[in-house]
Amino acid sequence: MDEHLYVISYDISDAKRWRRLFRLMHGYGEWLQLSVFQCRLSARRHAELQALIDGIIHHEQDHVLLMDLGPAKRVVPRVVSLGKDFQPVERTPVIV
Repeated sequence: MDEHLYVISYDISDAKRWRRLFRLMHGYGEWLQLSVFQCRLSARRHAELQALIDGIIHHEQDHVLLMDLGPAKRVVPRVVSLGKDFQPVERTPVIV
């Protein structure tokens, strides 16, 4: 599976939309900070997530950044982490 590592951050002006997006993001990645997630996504999951986000936000008021760090298997993030240790999200099986 060809997955990329993404850092997704958002600034949502309405608390209700913020909570909807926060709950959505928990299904796609690992929470790093208040409005920042780290996700391993295939091209299909990336497109799916992008469409779902597009349906939640108000384009005139909200802002979402999806930053592609490259192929998840080969990415070596250069991150300065103060406080808690930063670890790239690993691919793990999901039991449904």
